[in-house]
Amino acid sequence: MYVFLLTSSTRHWVDVMNARRLSVPQIRAMKRRRGDAALTMVTAYDEPTARIVDAAGVDMILVGDSVGNVVLGRPDTLSVTIEEMVHHTTAVAAAQPSALVVADMPWMSYHVSIEESVRNAASLIRAGADAVKLEGGMQRVSVIEAIIDAEIPVMGHLGLTPQSVRAFGGFKVQGKSVEAAHHLLSSAKAIEAAGCFAMVIEGVPDVLGTEITKASTVPTIGIGAGADTDGQVLVLHDLLGLSGAKPPKFVRQYVDLADIATQALKAYVADVHQGAFPDATETYSASEELTTHLQA
Repeated sequence: MYVFLLTSSTRHWVDVMNARRLSVPQIRAMKRRRGDAALTMVTAYDEPTARIVDAAGVDMILVGDSVGNVVLGRPDTLSVTIEEMVHHTTAVAAAQPSALVVADMPWMSYHVSIEESVRNAASLIRAGADAVKLEGGMQRVSVIEAIIDAEIPVMGHLGLTPQSVRAFGGFKVQGKSVEAAHHLLSSAKAIEAAGCFAMVIEGVPDVLGTEITKASTVPTIGIGAGADTDGQVLVLHDLLGLSGAKPPKFVRQYVDLADIATQALKAYVADVHQGAFPDATETYSASEELTTHLQA
């Protein structure tokens, strides 16, 4: 038996340990049981948004390749590069969040050789991510296994996978037929067997989200997959009303920050035009000697 005397230095050590990020094993163990609270995940793309999201108490921060849509103004995620994802992951990690940081592997960063895929995953971990997320089912098993073999945790992503938008012919609900639903159920089992510690299920009928969750021993994180998944994820800009477009059906917008920000900026413009900003309290005053000298 070990006995620790809590000196000031050991108290500091305990505080540091208690403030440590949630770990992958902790998240994996949070498979929802009856009455348990669901897991929460929200996107963030830089230090300020990561700091805000973490202060709200979310379990996981996703550095999503959705940065292409919601921050960079692109039509989809396909143009986002691994270098851009490293850049944004570094910014999110700078917030030193308590939440687990998961970074998306963008299109063509894991559709290449196994060796290059592992190197790309490692670059996100070096940037500060705790785990990576990649899209696809049975066809991704070999790359999932290789990345995990390199000691890098992997979160899966099934259903409406945005990187497949061209193949799908648009952002369409997946798994609507019996055959398609069974394929997704098989994919979920395959990526779980490959070692994924959790999986996102996006854009599927609620009953399919429920059945995948029942069939999985790892947590499922839903986005447009019904209420019975083990957790939920939303894009920060969608739930805060910053996306500039009508959000998808599965989004609940909690506030219209775009309107609030616009009104604040209008007030600033009006104050400047009217000479009301800055006032004396917002101005550095000079000494009498300097004022006399300069105005002489």
